[in-house]
Amino acid sequence: MADQCILVIPARRQSTRLPDKLLLRVDGKTVLQHTFAAACRARLPDRVLIATDDEQIAVESRHFGAEVVMTRASCVSGTDRVAEAVREYRQATLVVNLQGDEPEIEATAIDRLIERLRQNTAASMATLATPIHDWSLVQDPACVKVVFDATGRALYFSRSPIPHLRDDGAVATADKLCGAEGPRFHQHIGIYAYRRELLLRLAALPASPLEQTEKLEQLRVLEQGETILVALVDEATRGIDTAEDFAAFAAKFPPRKLAG
Repeated sequence: MADQCILVIPARRQSTRLPDKLLLRVDGKTVLQHTFAAACRARLPDRVLIATDDEQIAVESRHFGAEVVMTRASCVSGTDRVAEAVREYRQATLVVNLQGDEPEIEATAIDRLIERLRQNTAASMATLATPIHDWSLVQDPACVKVVFDATGRALYFSRSPIPHLRDDGAVATADKLCGAEGPRFHQHIGIYAYRRELLLRLAALPASPLEQTEKLEQLRVLEQGETILVALVDEATRGIDTAEDFAAFAAKFPPRKLAG
């Protein structure tokens, strides 16, 4: 099949802020299973895989019907793990990298990402972004910002507020967020689609200077002179990084009634 797309969920066991978060259960399903189910609702991926080096995650994944690829424990990043997982799937010309702690990702967002890359054959990678409506997020280093040109090509990603408002001293907060031509600030959403060749090449490259400075892998791509397309979605979904994130996700499900 030409232009086959494989979606890979890299799933590692270690998590500093919330131990074993992928195996935590909500409504009878692990966080990882919720993410897998969300990925399977997308129309455009031809296959959905879970890539892991952990046997317990592999057992759990197979239990809910996922196809599992075992990878080396020495994979430094999710990108490395995804690249290793698809190396033998030579029919996969497009690869999507979806983190396992994104159970609320919309299927339409995944499809939009894939469509964005398929429609522009000159680009090798695509990602998502959404307008920022909260000034505190603009200033929060944990919220990664992205700026892009008129054609949707990423210019830069940063933990700092970009673009910088030189004359913001006399500007009301609402004006800081939205200018005359629309939102000024966009939050990057960490899901990626790659062309196979770029993904395998990236995994073989060392971390770049800007990547090391900002601790953002996508900057390695820009420093290689490659194009990253940005597709817009209405809002960001909340990944699960902390106990608070997990509690917010769990609160969306009604408690199960006990039998009898």
